[in-house]
Amino acid sequence: MRTALIVGMMMSQNSGRYLRFGIAIAVIVVSLGYLAWTGVQESKSYYVTIKELQTMDNSRFSKRLRVAGDVVPGSIKRTGTRVEFTLKEQDRTLPVVYNGTEAPPDTFKDNSQALAEGQFGHDGVFHANQLQAKCASKYAPKNAAPAQNPATEPASPMQKAQADPSAMPK
Repeated sequence: MRTALIVGMMMSQNSGRYLRFGIAIAVIVVSLGYLAWTGVQESKSYYVTIKELQTMDNSRFSKRLRVAGDVVPGSIKRTGTRVEFTLKEQDRTLPVVYNGTEAPPDTFKDNSQALAEGQFGHDGVFHANQLQAKCASKYAPKNAAPAQNPATEPASPMQKAQADPSAMPK
């Protein structure tokens, strides 16, 4: 009878430990889930065109948005880390104010394509906190060379080695 009492006490101590351990794990899992959910909510953004932005309802003022277009020549005005410019897409324009922690990229120039991420203000200006730009003409391939017949091209060292293993450089 005495051993049964001792075994019963040990089982109740173990179940108390399991309960505390289970509660701690549940708190951790719920906390991680909450952090993941809020992180996704804060980082998601909707891509819209300038036309779509100008025709949206009042939700355009509360959503995090991404808008792309070409930088209008002569519209860039820099004041410290603040940059004001205008994006153009077809016949529509959008004034943008960029206040970011980083300077705009080197490719951010007149006529470059830019992608601004931020919020549209009630003042009719898009307030961006992230800015990406690319200069299409800088990275576009030059006139493509006419296609060459692979049989007439000189063989690369790897092709020579595959054809004749003794020709492999040492």
